[in-house]
Amino acid sequence: MKKKTEGTYRVPLFDRVFRPQTVVLSNGHTVQRPRSRMPLIAAGIVLMIWLSIQLTGFDLSIIARRGHQFTVILSKIFSPDIFNIQAGTFEKFGLAPENVNLLSVFDGRWWQALWYTMTNSFASNVFGPLWDTLRMSVLGSFIGATLALPIAVAASTNINRNRTTVLILRFLLNIVRTLPTLVIAKIFALIFGLGTFAGTMSILVFTLGVICKMMYESIETIDMGAFEAMESFGATKFQGFWSASMKQILPTYLSYCLYALEMNVRAASILGYVGAGGLGLLIDERIGWRDYNGLGTVLLMLFLLVVSIESLSRFLRKKLS
Repeated sequence: MKKKTEGTYRVPLFDRVFRPQTVVLSNGHTVQRPRSRMPLIAAGIVLMIWLSIQLTGFDLSIIARRGHQFTVILSKIFSPDIFNIQAGTFEKFGLAPENVNLLSVFDGRWWQALWYTMTNSFASNVFGPLWDTLRMSVLGSFIGATLALPIAVAASTNINRNRTTVLILRFLLNIVRTLPTLVIAKIFALIFGLGTFAGTMSILVFTLGVICKMMYESIETIDMGAFEAMESFGATKFQGFWSASMKQILPTYLSYCLYALEMNVRAASILGYVGAGGLGLLIDERIGWRDYNGLGTVLLMLFLLVVSIESLSRFLRKKLS
């Protein structure tokens, strides 16, 4: 029997169903031009869109009828009560309401009226949950990042030669990363009770999973020459890693820690939905009461916090690089 040629060309199924078109060239030769796949692709896309509409109950008429409510709600959110200074407040500080304009921001009395409105409005109820959100983010990120480094080292194949240990650690880390932060927070709220402790623990676990994943991949790319030299002189793996490899990964590690802190500030703001403290409970409460001006106040203060953390993180990462 003759052996089959290894490089035998297999005609695609599409070309077997839809035969190529024979084209006669000007010199009399013929070539086979494959049929276009675009009609089949377009038909598949249209079919998927139709099935999606049927399965999800998508209805454009609802958007047409209720779409204007979106702008109504947005207009209230973008008018937080922190800036709704009443006329009587201006008079209280010696400003005539009819004379207040854009140039009034250069008048100290306008700022006094703004501060009075801020401290006597719903904004005064936001400072406590906002502080809880920041505490959960910082503490959870710090503890999670601290625990992540030794675990990432143990999960690196170029440092830990025990394949079984590496596989077990990576399997556990995959499970941790698979669970959404809200699910982790709900589990800890059931175990430890409602409050910021459950939120801190969920952020800790989330940070641990994320930084471990990024760090052991970074550790596996470092130059192992100095580490192997330290081992050949009798140093332990810990001594060799700390002396030879830590300097290589330290800037990357700190950058990952700052990145995790940025993510955790945003994540911590919604953990209150499952009873884990922070701004989430306040946001849910404002939405439930249809208090969109109060919701705008919460989101504005959260936005200022997130921007401040991101600016500080960007500045520190630039110094590290």
